[in-house]
Amino acid sequence: MVFKIKIESSEKAQQLNAIATQFPFDIQVESKNGWADVKSLLGIMLLTMEEDLKLVIPDEVDYTSFEATIKPFLA
Repeated sequence: MVFKIKIESSEKAQQLNAIATQFPFDIQVESKNGWADVKSLLGIMLLTMEEDLKLVIPDEVDYTSFEATIKPFLA
């Protein structure tokens, strides 16, 4: 499953990281410059925050509760 998101500040990156650590599955964020594990705050901070990003979770995961928690980040 892919979600288009926007991370506008380092505070938002920290919030997204805190949300991601609550879930047991892998979560990646992709930009045109590369990708990072969302559970790695440093990885998120290295991506360009001004652009739209793609948040990727495994297709077999029930994403309903996850989607509700990331709603403030959806682009």
